[in-house]
Amino acid sequence: VQLQASGGGLVQAGGSLTLSCAASRRTFSNQGRTFSNQVVGWFRQAPGKEREFVAAISWDASSTYADSVKGRFTVSRDDSKNTGYLQTNSLKPEDTAVYYCYSGWNIGDFDSWGQGTQVTVSS
Repeated sequence: VQLQASGGGLVQAGGSLTLSCAASRRTFSNQGRTFSNQVVGWFRQAPGKEREFVAAISWDASSTYADSVKGRFTVSRDDSKNTGYLQTNSLKPEDTAVYYCYSGWNIGDFDSWGQGTQVTVSS
């Protein structure tokens, strides 16, 4: 399956963006994976830095966030659309990065990755 990340852009500090992660189809593989039973998560990578975990949402809508985005970002999903979302609010220049989505059985299972979408926050 392919994941398509979108929604990035240039925004001023304090602004918001909604990132989307759309799966190309509901059924992922013959391993029993479907969009609705997979975790959908987000990582980001800033220039010169390692990729870091941002947030993830499980099949039961439970969510996990990095401390750096807690209270500002909200992860969600719409299984009827095979799409996950990352609502980013109160953006800071340090949030500037390429944001990648992924899916897997759990937060640490990186089965599929999207291609990344650039978020740039100006001060």
